[in-house]
Amino acid sequence: MKKKIIPVIAAIVLIIITIVATYGMKIIEKYSYSKERADLFEYFNISENETAIMLQDEILEQKAKIIDDVAYLEFNLVQEYFNDRFYFDVNEGYLLYTGPTETVTNIVGSNTYSSTSETVEAEYPISILEGENLYIAIEYLKKYSNLSYEVFDNPSRIQIDNQWSQRQVAEIKKDTAVRVLGGIKSEILKDLKKNETVIILEKMEKWSKVKTTDSLIGYVENKRLMKERTQETEPIEEVQEQVFSSLTRDHKINLVWHQVTNATANTYLAEMMVNASGVNVISPTWLSLIDNEGNFSNLASVEYVNQAHAMGMEVWALIDNFSPDITTKEILSYTSKRTYLIQNLVNTAKEYGIDGINLDFESLNEDTGEDFIQFVRELSVACRANALVLSVDNYVPKDYSAHYHRSEQGIFADYLIIMGYDEHYAGGNKAGSVASINFVEEGIINTVAEVPSEKVINAVPFYTRIWSTAGTEIKADSVAMGIAESFMTSKGAEISWDEETCQNYAEINQENTLYQVWLEDAASLEVKLNIMRKYNLGGVAAWKLGLETPDVWPLLNTYVNE
Repeated sequence: MKKKIIPVIAAIVLIIITIVATYGMKIIEKYSYSKERADLFEYFNISENETAIMLQDEILEQKAKIIDDVAYLEFNLVQEYFNDRFYFDVNEGYLLYTGPTETVTNIVGSNTYSSTSETVEAEYPISILEGENLYIAIEYLKKYSNLSYEVFDNPSRIQIDNQWSQRQVAEIKKDTAVRVLGGIKSEILKDLKKNETVIILEKMEKWSKVKTTDSLIGYVENKRLMKERTQETEPIEEVQEQVFSSLTRDHKINLVWHQVTNATANTYLAEMMVNASGVNVISPTWLSLIDNEGNFSNLASVEYVNQAHAMGMEVWALIDNFSPDITTKEILSYTSKRTYLIQNLVNTAKEYGIDGINLDFESLNEDTGEDFIQFVRELSVACRANALVLSVDNYVPKDYSAHYHRSEQGIFADYLIIMGYDEHYAGGNKAGSVASINFVEEGIINTVAEVPSEKVINAVPFYTRIWSTAGTEIKADSVAMGIAESFMTSKGAEISWDEETCQNYAEINQENTLYQVWLEDAASLEVKLNIMRKYNLGGVAAWKLGLETPDVWPLLNTYVNE
């Protein structure tokens, strides 16, 4: 009997031991620390030939280059994160940087950069072109942007900082590991030794998100941390903020555009200004681009300038890009053509005694935006050097015109003029006001959010549109102020004030046609001027001389002389 029982007992004991061992192993496995190591190339999402970028505490999707031990960043990344004032002339192979008084030029691939005052040779290529991608040396970038960087190996990565604030730091209490995620089963990023310092990015219940001294971000158990404290970081201030002087006047601007289509029109200035009062700037439409080399037609007149000066007005000659025979990008995307155009503008201004340039480049495609703002930068340098006021005409801010770079214009140009009209326009398939008060105020609000208010001029229309709707067909005739009112009166339409647009409005149905007019008159102008007062703008402009009614001039005169 005993012989039979002993094997049974042994089997049971063996089963128990097996069960205990199995569960014991599971318990040990559950509570033991994983020794599996993370693939750092996968962690940084790079191949063996790439260099990762850590900006502050974020791994960027873009990659850097290490070439002959020199670190480079891709041009678009530099513009997005560090300094958008760099300009790459793809056509002629220049990397440019324009400041208040000069443009610094690097021939792509070379070690030198030059300006009007000096030529400097670096120990490394300033820029390198690989395929269609331009790379800029970080050391060169540091000439214009405050930042610090450090390069690490295995895998190749660059830590860049351009913001500085207080950080929470701690020391490691005993040897441990920083892991990809907060958990003992997570893969190991790096082994940490006792007394190593880490930056605490986020503190949780049992784990903390930390950053190591070699820019690995992961998790460490709180029980492994000691001597937690706040640490001040010393900001890099090697690059001083550039100071831009301005030729803004110490009074409000009252500008009116004078459309001049031939030389004879110059002789009518006195006649057209007979009722005007308070105008201190006149902008004749004298200059117009005529080819893709940067040449322009010129209707300027010394006699006109002298007459305007005698009447107490400055002359800001307008240049436009309205010719169908030109492609604006074809001109502005070449450094040599911009330089040629700018020099001819300055020479023309000096020859005729002109006081300023009014830049009216419209309908620019998004891909011309960078070329346009570089032209504004370079033109502003030349204008300041020759005491010429530079004003730039802009659409009312909308998403589709963001590429005009209003904030950068506000730094380089003396005045930014909002063309505060054409809210509804011919071809827009919707009848409406040319410049309702909400449209005007929104344009001003969005502009002064980017540009100092004393540099902002709001332009008002001396015209309106007569809308005629027959069935689904909508037509619009642009007419002078007085003509619109006379037309509706002749139709027998009743004119009344519209609170929504802050304009006098009239409509009438005749012969199956609906006629509508939102009048621009002294009453609507007064409301617009009040909005300009509210935002303390640098002045007012008007398109165009000859379309106004005489009663607008006392209002404008009062506005600029308050």
